[in-house]
Amino acid sequence: MATASPQHFSDDVINNGQQQQEQQEYLSSLETVFLTVFLSIIIILTMFGNLLVMVALCKDRHLRRKKTNCFIISLAFADLLVALLVMPFAAIELSTGQWHFGEIFCLVRTSLDVLLTTASILHLCCIALDRYYAICCQPLVYRCKMTTVRVALMLIGCWVIPTFISFLPIMQKWNTIGIEDIVEEKQSLSGGSNTSCVFLVNQPYALICSAIAFYVPLALMVLAYQRIYVTAMIHVRQIQTLQRASSVPLTDSDQVITIRSSTSSDPLNHYRLRTATGSLPSEHAQRRHRRMRIETKAAKTLAIIMGCFSLCWAPFFITNVVDPFIHYSVPWQVWTAWLWLGYINSGLNPFLYAYLNQAFRRAFLVILCCGDERYTQQGACSTGFPRPTSVPSGSSMALRLSFLPNRSYSDNGQTILANEQESQDSLGPL
Repeated sequence: MATASPQHFSDDVINNGQQQQEQQEYLSSLETVFLTVFLSIIIILTMFGNLLVMVALCKDRHLRRKKTNCFIISLAFADLLVALLVMPFAAIELSTGQWHFGEIFCLVRTSLDVLLTTASILHLCCIALDRYYAICCQPLVYRCKMTTVRVALMLIGCWVIPTFISFLPIMQKWNTIGIEDIVEEKQSLSGGSNTSCVFLVNQPYALICSAIAFYVPLALMVLAYQRIYVTAMIHVRQIQTLQRASSVPLTDSDQVITIRSSTSSDPLNHYRLRTATGSLPSEHAQRRHRRMRIETKAAKTLAIIMGCFSLCWAPFFITNVVDPFIHYSVPWQVWTAWLWLGYINSGLNPFLYAYLNQAFRRAFLVILCCGDERYTQQGACSTGFPRPTSVPSGSSMALRLSFLPNRSYSDNGQTILANEQESQDSLGPL
């Protein structure tokens, strides 16, 4: 029986090794192409979405009239800068495996990263506070709190505060005090400072930066949206009571109840309502089922807003706090995944804070359809015919007034009911 010679055996080993190396290179090239396409799609969608929001606000005078939309356009501008100045360089570094722009620009890019992402998060916090004052406070209090000057100061703070945790400490390298040896070791393992952009932070910087950029805004957002939900449910029940009273004939045997307007402390604005004592059990069950459905929808809306924000940024900031205390042992792959998950939040913000608004959607259609004014008419987006006048849905109205920006309650419940049609035009359904 013939046997293979040592020379033939060594040739086979070499050929097999070359084939495996070529296969690995082929798979690596496919992974690079897929990664490049995926990151490019994220960047393009983020740029397009935020740019569309800014153009809509600049072209639509109805949107410009609402001063609280300043938060929306400033948020869109911050997220647009993230897509233009931060994400492309991070994508090039991730797809090529090297940093090609030098050590100085590495510090500049990192400072821009911290500045713009923190500014985006602070804008989300300001939007939550604005909604809190609009929904949970009386109109006079809201007008006193959210003046033009105060809105401007809040916007300035959203841009100035992040500079104290970005350019100032990073360009001075305060974030690496005490860990210089670890930074040099990481850079040597990555191929030197000219071919890698290593960003490590010491424990004080990690705690202070994470608290300012994430944990404090998160706590304020949770408190604000919790109060908004409770207040919205109160208004749901009050408006439903008003509607039931207006649809039932008044008799001498009806009970009289008094409801205090949630937006007025004037006793003259209290409502004395008569409710029928003989309500059918089926009607009561239907009302209870409808109220539970509305409350569930409200909870889902808040869960989407808070869930997206927390899901996108919580992994990164938890890792950012933990890593310095475990000797910087978190793999770079985990860091990269959490960082890009946070970048994705900049692409989700236009959908969460603008696209849920019917007035914004009409403005988007006008822009995308080359200025076709048909889309500015009532109901043009759906049927092409005017919307019939009907008795407003109190639950739907309360939610519209609660969970979208640019709206505060009227001075009394009668004005709220009278302006339901206008609120539908300006806010639209969730």
